[in-house]
Amino acid sequence: MADEGKIKRTNKEWRELLTEEQYRVGVKEGTERAHSPGNFNEEKRNGVFKCVGCGTPLWSSKHKFDSGTGWPSFFAPIGKDVVETKTDFKLFYPRTECHCAKCGLHMGHLFKDGPAPTRERWCINGVVLDFDPEQGDA
Repeated sequence: MADEGKIKRTNKEWRELLTEEQYRVGVKEGTERAHSPGNFNEEKRNGVFKCVGCGTPLWSSKHKFDSGTGWPSFFAPIGKDVVETKTDFKLFYPRTECHCAKCGLHMGHLFKDGPAPTRERWCINGVVLDFDPEQGDA
């Protein structure tokens, strides 16, 4: 996504918009605990998972699968330009970190051990997501 249409916020603005945990995970690039209550790992309804920072639709329930990790996992984003990646060297080995392309909020990590058809596992922190169920599936 080009810089056009991107949302830029100061730390003060993020702190006013997000909870403490959302700020820690989304802005400071932390990770929520696996199986955190309300992290959408157990969400089975049809719908769309959106960025809590800007409302951009990022993940479809049609791409969600149970990875057994304790975090919501998807085999693909909802569109090719809604998520951006970069290399993360915070651990002893490089990982691929993903962010909302519109506002830059940290979502989680991309691993190459997912199911067909992509073999990708987008392991996402549920605390930085909102969920909109499909009508009739609320």
